[in-house]
Order: sequence, then C-alpha cells, then structure tokens
Amino acid sequence: MIYEHTQSWPYFFLFMILEHIVLRLEGKPGIRLNDGITSISHGILQECGRLVWRGAESFLYTWIYANFRLVELPWDSTVTWYAAALGVDFCYYWMHRACHEVHILWAQHQVHHTSEDFNMGVGIRQSMLQGWCGFAFYLPLALVIPPAQFVMHHQFSYLYMFWIHTEAIKSLGPLEYILNTPSHHRVHHGSNKYCLDVNYGGVLIIWDRIFGTFRPETDKVEIVYGLIYNQPSFNPLYLQVENRDKYDVNLPAWCNLYLIAHYALVLYGFFELASKYMGMTPVSVLICVMYVIASLTIIGMLFDNSKHAPLLEVIRCSALAFLIRSVTVASPALATALQTFYVASAMFWCLNILKFLEIKKTKKVE
Repeated sequence: MIYEHTQSWPYFFLFMILEHIVLRLEGKPGIRLNDGITSISHGILQECGRLVWRGAESFLYTWIYANFRLVELPWDSTVTWYAAALGVDFCYYWMHRACHEVHILWAQHQVHHTSEDFNMGVGIRQSMLQGWCGFAFYLPLALVIPPAQFVMHHQFSYLYMFWIHTEAIKSLGPLEYILNTPSHHRVHHGSNKYCLDVNYGGVLIIWDRIFGTFRPETDKVEIVYGLIYNQPSFNPLYLQVENRDKYDVNLPAWCNLYLIAHYALVLYGFFELASKYMGMTPVSVLICVMYVIASLTIIGMLFDNSKHAPLLEVIRCSALAFLIRSVTVASPALATALQTFYVASAMFWCLNILKFLEIKKTKKVE
C-alpha cells in the first residue's frame, strides 16, 4: 500500500521544475539547488514524523466524532460539503495565526519561513511537529463534520496552499478579494515591517479581511523573504529547531553533482519506506526514519561546507555499504552497484580528509 501523503509528491516536483523554467525564461534566478533541496528535505522530515506516529491525529478526530458528535450530518450532502470547507479553512486561519503569535508554536512553525527565496519548494518546507501542534485547532470540527469530509477538505487545503508559494504569478484579478493568492502569500512570507503577522488565510483571504490581519502587496517596496534574523544554514535538522544578502555557499560542480546523486538515493529510500512501512515493525520504521534524517542532515552540512561533514559522510557511506545487503532491493546486481557506490564515496571523502590533514600539517611545520 502506497503511503497516501507521498502520492502527490511527483506532481510537486513537476510544478517546481515548471516554475523554475518559467522564472528562468523571465530572466529571474529560479530555484537555487541548495535551497530547493533543503525545502524538499523539510518535507521529507515532516513525512517521516507521520510514518512514526501513523495517523494518530486522524484516529483522535474519528474517536471524538464517534463518541461526542452533536449532530448527524449526511456525508454526501451539499450542506455538509460547504460546512466542512468553511470550517476547515476557518480553523486553519486561527491555527496559522496562533503559530505566529504564540511563542512555543512559532518555534516549530518558523522553519516554514527560513527560506530567503519564495517558490513552490517553500510550500513543502514544513516542521516535523506541524501536525501535532496544529491539529488540535481542528478537533472542534469533530463535533459536527464527518471524518471523510474533514480529511478531504484538510488535504485539499494543503494542496491548494502549495501553488501559492510562487513569484511567477502576479495577480488573479477579482479573485484576489476572496481567495488567498500568490500575491497575498508573498506578503505573508516577507520580513519587511509591513509584511509581519498578516495574511494568515489558507484557501480564503476573507478571514484576514474580517479579523483585521489583511495587508495587500505593494509595488513600492520590494519584499525581502525569510526571517528577520535568518539562520545561515542549509541543514534541515538544524533549521527545524532554530545586509540581507541571501545565504549561499558556492560549491564546485563535482560536489553539487555528488550531492544530487546521493540525495536521489535518499529520496528513493524514503519512497520505498513510505510504500512498505505498513508491513514493517515500529522499530524497523524508526531505524529507517533515523537513517533518512541523518542522511538529510549530513547532506545539508555538505551544502554548508561544514568542516565536520566529510567525516560524517565517511561514516554514513561506510554504514550503508555494510548494511545494504540486509535491505531488500530489486536485485542482487542493484545491491552490488549500491554497495560499490557507497564504498567509493567513503573512500573519496577519506582521501579528502587525509589531504586536508596533510595540508594542515605542512602549514604547521612552516
């Protein structure tokens, strides 16, 4: 059984690629490799969290509905449909607003605002704790809205909010008065003074207009994205818990190609886990999740050009080369190829470490 939350990911990647092409055709920078991969890593971390607690939020909602519902609304009614749509979006507004105005909730939500770019990749840059911290705001709906309707509109809400993270679309005309659009959401992600703590809406912008938190985009001021004090890192695990030139580290082309290749393997491992986790023990799932988190963290450290990253990469690649035979793969030939690749990667970084130590020793003698 394929893990339902990951079924939309190929479409996310497709839209990110299309957005990058459009931005490049318009003469704009497009999605940076390090920032785009960091955004995807945050999305994977969020999904890893879901793999571990296996739908506990949905179970709680269903339990409340089964035992404490106030009315029996037919799940296939038009009235129920619209009530669920408005209810989910209303609860999202207050959840999102609380994540900005309540300190402990902001601590987990701030990761969504750490990017200094604004593109569709930011739409999946979420906190591992977002589900637990935000789901409580939806529980009052369980007294009225059937679970099937809630799940559908809750998922649609997040799908809708993915595409509004873009600079490729300027305005939607009259729809700007009702819907949350890229224009409104650009303001929300800005760190300019006029952008702070406004435009919390999900699908609809009417809640911001009603409760006084709406702020339109202006052409007079260029929006600067990110936090007021940005974290200088592409390490997704570090960003989960933590002059406005954009933070960037220029790596040689071979290093970027190396990171892309290893990141693709991490993605492959994650999607394999997501498709097979129902038949795995909780301990096995936890171990696999820890591998994904460790890999994303070390890749982020390599993007940061951290001095500790090469040694950690040697350990990671060596461990994978040792354990690859114990993991079920498509064929023995693939297992051999992966094992060879990881051994070669570990040896490569060992040589780099030795070269660095030799240079350091030479300088010390001089």
